[in-house]
Amino acid sequence: MAEKFYLLASFEYVADVQILKGKLESEGIQVFLRDENTLNSDPLISNAIGGVKLQVYSKDKDRAIEIYNDVRAYALDKNNNPVICPNCKAAKSEVYYNEKGIFYKLFPFFEKRKYKCLNCGIITKSIT
Repeated sequence: MAEKFYLLASFEYVADVQILKGKLESEGIQVFLRDENTLNSDPLISNAIGGVKLQVYSKDKDRAIEIYNDVRAYALDKNNNPVICPNCKAAKSEVYYNEKGIFYKLFPFFEKRKYKCLNCGIITKSIT
């Protein structure tokens, strides 16, 4: 029987995924990194291919999400304060990049910073 995979998270650089990978493996969850070798050979194409993808078996999905939420670093504003969601007031936001246009994949620094709340899912513009 073929195992199914669950994409837990994507990271811009291979080094960013290593702590989470180690934590999941220490908890007995097998981890697979897609595009790791590609980005090790050319890290500048990370935005074009969507970064390195951390996958786990679907049967380990719920436990992996729980562990990830315990160790994940949430977005901080320019004063190093947690970004607060204007909708639900949770301090659980991540930087969000629109992946629709090829222009922003090649030149992501032109896109205005946005945040996605992991609690309610709303996407907001940069809060300064």
